[in-house]
Amino acid sequence: MEIQPVTDKRQWDAFINLPWSIYRDDPVWVPPLRIAVRDLLNVDKNPFFRHARMRPLLALRHGEVVGRAAGIIDDVHNRYHDERTGFFGFYESVNDQAVCNALLDDVSGWVKAAGMENLRGPMNPSTNHECGLLVEGFDKPPRIMMTYNPTYYPGLLEAAGFSKIKDLQAWDVDSANPFTERLIKVADRQRRRNKITVHEVDMKHFDREIELIMDIYNHAWGRNWGFVPMDEVEFRHMAKDMKLIIDPRLVLIVHVDGVPAAFGLALPNINQALAKIRDGRLLPKGIFKLLWYFFGPGRRRTITESRILTLGIKDEFRRLGLGALLYVEYVRRSPAGGMPVGEASWILEDNTDMISSLEAMNAQLTRRYRIYQRPA
Repeated sequence: MEIQPVTDKRQWDAFINLPWSIYRDDPVWVPPLRIAVRDLLNVDKNPFFRHARMRPLLALRHGEVVGRAAGIIDDVHNRYHDERTGFFGFYESVNDQAVCNALLDDVSGWVKAAGMENLRGPMNPSTNHECGLLVEGFDKPPRIMMTYNPTYYPGLLEAAGFSKIKDLQAWDVDSANPFTERLIKVADRQRRRNKITVHEVDMKHFDREIELIMDIYNHAWGRNWGFVPMDEVEFRHMAKDMKLIIDPRLVLIVHVDGVPAAFGLALPNINQALAKIRDGRLLPKGIFKLLWYFFGPGRRRTITESRILTLGIKDEFRRLGLGALLYVEYVRRSPAGGMPVGEASWILEDNTDMISSLEAMNAQLTRRYRIYQRPA
């Protein structure tokens, strides 16, 4: 067994390409675009790495790449939460405990040498990106920006000394399952009583709208477990990546008596199109498949789902039930865009208010993800 830090192009290619070996025979896995993974990991392009550092690793056995992982130290997270926590992410490996142990022991040693007390993950690379290990719901393909992994990963991590620190949930909301009339009446009554208005994002003034959403986001999520605030550079970088796939009908801003109070962000499930590009390459044929299945005539038959990524509600407006109101809006709007099924994710397991709203909508808990931790 050999653990190699990733430093050159050949090693980076091996790091990015490994999942195609791990998931070769798994029809549920949705291949990412290799170019998108490369951009995410590029410390010179991704503004996340202005305040974070990373140690990417490969595990080799007899010269064959059998695993990968990255150690991550995020200074903003540790300052914001007053912690000394290191993270691991981008973990993939064959079903071999020795491979798992070697990778994560190396990461643990690296973060401990930097003064960290705990090792937490997976984070790819933070809670503002993909995070969590799938522990329930392996029978369905992941939606956009949600993780997927083999069934043996949880066992490897637990045998390596990791234990659960938090579970994240994904719920399916299907417009074909009528939700309670009481919820609709409450939402409509709140709208009238508190002069609530909901408008779609204005793509002609996208920069202005993003500034408004960023302000709500950083205020609304401040108390949430694992939250890491994003500065303007990071937020706009992420918004720019999403702009090409945004459906304006699904990005909603809520005002209460004229004051910005909340927003909802849902995206078409582009994974339904990416599943058609099995090699993850845009060239030579992938670009045409993407144009056909997502941007072109094949879209309506292909993109039938959305994912509600986040609902942000400022503290002073939480008592108004704006989360339920936004869910009602999505169930009303999504079918018009050909997306009758939406996934609400991720939801913290102890977010009882949001879970109660989902249950009132006859939503179904379909997947569970886990964040693990052990001493560094």
